[in-house]
Amino acid sequence: QVQLVESGGGLVQAGGSLRLSCAASGRTFSSYAMAWFRQTPGKEREFVAGIRWSDGRTYLADSGKGRFIISRGNAKNTIYLQMNNLKPEDTAVYYCAAMLYGGNWYMERAYDYWGQGTQVTVSS
Repeated sequence: QVQLVESGGGLVQAGGSLRLSCAASGRTFSSYAMAWFRQTPGKEREFVAGIRWSDGRTYLADSGKGRFIISRGNAKNTIYLQMNNLKPEDTAVYYCAAMLYGGNWYMERAYDYWGQGTQVTVSS
């Protein structure tokens, strides 16, 4: 069984920073890519950022451009999301996801494994 575990969420003031981490455990697997999504109550999960293992290519949603940076760790299937200049509208539960094969980065159904999420709250 594969588990993705997120950490690093919390409460921060607007303009502050947080760094989210995601690490895989359990059965060994090779992912094509990993990504971060976020979700607020009553809304669908939305893509935030993704990174492809083969070449480190990154994808960022417009909402995070210039503020968020996704990176991969030395350990396989470990990724980070550095979030700077946070805004109240960034408040959400942030999920880590792993894609085993290629697909549409922005679609939830392209991802095979999901973490339980970590809450990020940005106060104004």
